[in-house]
Amino acid sequence: MINRIRILSLSCLLALGLAGTAHAQTFSDSFAGFGSDSDEPIEIEATNLQVRDEDKSAIFSGNVVVIQGDAKLETERLIVFYEGSMANGTADGEPVQQSISRLEAKGNVLISSRDQVATGDDASFDMNEQLVVMTGERVVLSQGPNVIVGNRLVINLETGRANLDSSAPGSNTGRVRMLLQPNSLENEN
Repeated sequence: MINRIRILSLSCLLALGLAGTAHAQTFSDSFAGFGSDSDEPIEIEATNLQVRDEDKSAIFSGNVVVIQGDAKLETERLIVFYEGSMANGTADGEPVQQSISRLEAKGNVLISSRDQVATGDDASFDMNEQLVVMTGERVVLSQGPNVIVGNRLVINLETGRANLDSSAPGSNTGRVRMLLQPNSLENEN
């Protein structure tokens, strides 16, 4: 039986996600939503959780699913690096505040929300630098019928700039591929 682990107090857990606006979203919008709305709880489910307070990390493993609002992250293993302590609380009974510095999703990473999906083998999220890096034999981004494929995606969450290349070792083609359907990215007013 899968242990269900719910963490609702880590409102700054992820800086990736897929929440967007009413108009057409870009692929870089796909990583902007998790953790950006402190009113939305974050739910994490996994088979196992191992907290390593001495390493300032928490390791979720086994069919990891993270949900916040419309955004969802699925992976085989999620390592959360934090500042602070995961202990039960301070001497006065108040909960200890943690600050997430980095996340590493390993194995069959899928991020989805509404009509946007990003998949790859691994992803890292640097909260301090506001950078997301997704890698894999095939990194696939899709929004509705539009698809772009490469090997390494780097997104600057602060500027919204995204770079996708296909020069990673093991790349079959060495080229980025894109399928864009006419009129599919028009504003939906």
